[in-house]
Amino acid sequence: MKTYTAAIDLGTTKVVSLVGEKSESGYKIIAFRETPSKGIMRGEVVNIQNVLDSLMPTLDGIKQDCNVDIKEVYVGIAGQHIRCSDEGCKRNRQRPDNLITQEEIDDMTEEMYKTRVNAGEKILHVIPQSYNVDDHIGQTEVVGMVGSQVEGNYKLFIGRTNSAEHSKSVITRAGLKLKELVLEPVASALAVLSEEEMETGVAMIDIGGGTTDLLIIENNIIRHTAVIPFGGNSITEDLKQGCGVSTRNAEQMKIQYGSCITEYAPDNKTVIIPGVNGTNSREVSFKVIASIIEARVAEIVEAIMYEIERSGYQDKLHGGIVLTGGGSNLAHICNYVTYKTGYNTRIASPQNNITFDSPEAVNKPSSSTAVGLLIYGCEKAIERINEMESGNVMVDPMLFPQEELETVQVRSAEPENKRKKVITKEKRKSFLEIMSTFFDSENNEA
Repeated sequence: MKTYTAAIDLGTTKVVSLVGEKSESGYKIIAFRETPSKGIMRGEVVNIQNVLDSLMPTLDGIKQDCNVDIKEVYVGIAGQHIRCSDEGCKRNRQRPDNLITQEEIDDMTEEMYKTRVNAGEKILHVIPQSYNVDDHIGQTEVVGMVGSQVEGNYKLFIGRTNSAEHSKSVITRAGLKLKELVLEPVASALAVLSEEEMETGVAMIDIGGGTTDLLIIENNIIRHTAVIPFGGNSITEDLKQGCGVSTRNAEQMKIQYGSCITEYAPDNKTVIIPGVNGTNSREVSFKVIASIIEARVAEIVEAIMYEIERSGYQDKLHGGIVLTGGGSNLAHICNYVTYKTGYNTRIASPQNNITFDSPEAVNKPSSSTAVGLLIYGCEKAIERINEMESGNVMVDPMLFPQEELETVQVRSAEPENKRKKVITKEKRKSFLEIMSTFFDSENNEA
């Protein structure tokens, strides 16, 4: 009996469920269902019941399509609450002549998880950026070196705890087991970025319905992430207000007649907006539509450039900018981003990672996150099998460990000393370790 991997993308505008497996030629999607979502605002679950009502038809559809009964799933976590912070950790070594061990480095990373954050927040991941050993500055591999002092520079990824609990509640009420929560920008990167881009430096921009996610990767290390609280829905709302039309008509105008560059819009073309309840119809020029769209896209790009400059890697993005997500389908957006930022820009979909016999609906930029979640899940399954065969079984490194996703009542019933002991024993992995799994040549062999 085959073992399939299932993933769910709870997006602001749509809910995507898919099932697939890894094959010799790539990742094969055997079932894909998509439906408009309700109850999600700017990437966060707001109304659990509304989200559940959107999710269940996709699960029922998958069961009808391929007769697969989904038990456990990988789910993305995002939202404007995600932020990152730069922190450091310094340790003096009593025996400087002894070689620095991996255990020392892991202990320093573990210590960073205890960094104080705001109430209601938790540290999702700690990503080592570089180390300083005495006078040796900016080292990435320090195991085996000697020195009297080790200083680590880290990037902390921080999110709100209740956001994860709401997502887990939806999955639990759907009768499924939450296998793992994965940061959605990371999932999208797995689906659309190449090895060369991640090594030379790249900024991936995922333009969703409620938010725009930025992920900067350089030298195969995640350097920065940010969530801009504007997306495709913001453009639709601007058109609705600016042209005095319904949301449905505004969305249609954006898709069929819109452009990110006003100069590209024809001067002599207009869109006729039907009147409501017998009122006269109105005409809206293509120029007006494009000017409204360009104003909002300019705001998004400006925020993206601010975050890129804040990251300190604006001069190291030799791989340019990669656009994905549903918002990347806007006409002329690639040209606009290139012009405004100065970076080479391309629009990406997950077509290079999925097999030719996968459903055609998957091969589009708006499916990047869902496909990335599936890739993550498939590789995690292979990793667990390899660990079991080698006898080196480790606890899965989760953004939110299972015991931390339980209700407060269950957590309080567990002995405090036992819970602390479990968390301390858990071996955490950096994003570099996780992502390198997917692009390791040995793991891509059948």
